[in-house]
Amino acid sequence: MNISQVAAQLYTVRDHLATPPEIVKSLRKIRAIGYEAVQISSMGPMPEEEIVQLLKDEGLVCCATHEPAKEILDETDKVIERLNRLGCPLTAYGWPEGVDFSKHEQVETLTRKLDAAGAALMHAGQVLTYHNHALEFIRYQNAPILDYIFGHSDPHHLQAELDTYWVQCGGGDPVAWCRKMKGRLPMIHLKDYVATVENKGYFAEIGQGNLDWHAIIPAAEASGCKWFIVEQDTCPDDPFESLAISFRYLKNYVAGQKT
Repeated sequence: MNISQVAAQLYTVRDHLATPPEIVKSLRKIRAIGYEAVQISSMGPMPEEEIVQLLKDEGLVCCATHEPAKEILDETDKVIERLNRLGCPLTAYGWPEGVDFSKHEQVETLTRKLDAAGAALMHAGQVLTYHNHALEFIRYQNAPILDYIFGHSDPHHLQAELDTYWVQCGGGDPVAWCRKMKGRLPMIHLKDYVATVENKGYFAEIGQGNLDWHAIIPAAEASGCKWFIVEQDTCPDDPFESLAISFRYLKNYVAGQKT
């Protein structure tokens, strides 16, 4: 992993992205931390052409996006057009909106529609990935639902955007899942996991929790991961400071690899 492959998920700073001036200020702060790439998500309205120019002006690239679930499944052409305007080939289905995972037919329908949408994106030179939460670790046919989704879709149509925190929270092993997704893992959400005194899991900055990054990152690299995207759903204070703490840890990790 090179430090240029480390990106910031804009969902982390979603409360600072409502208006164009806020977006400009936020991207500038992210670039000042050291990030060279961002994943677009949760931004206020802004034409794609303006986003592209703004990223260029700030020295950032768009490595991927998150697009609305309904648009991916039911308005796939709209997603393809947006990605083309952004000059970005990677996107993720971020949340199974409206899907009841206790109903088998809904799991199967979702999987079929994801495969079909992914096929359309593939033919447009783009890649659809599935972003997991803990929900996908509900058991289905004697394995987590995530196994069913990936096992019943074409690897060329649907790839993975594993989220390390949610894999851990769901009872999975982030390292094992990185290995399982070999050749199917173009990007990963790096998100640390720590317990609180209330005996609950909590989001932590990279290196401030209990996940084994010296095992997770090499496993992701070995599976072909190109983008290592820092995300923190909830931050203790300033989300930009949380992104900075995570970036410093990963920068030191990269430096350690080279010594």
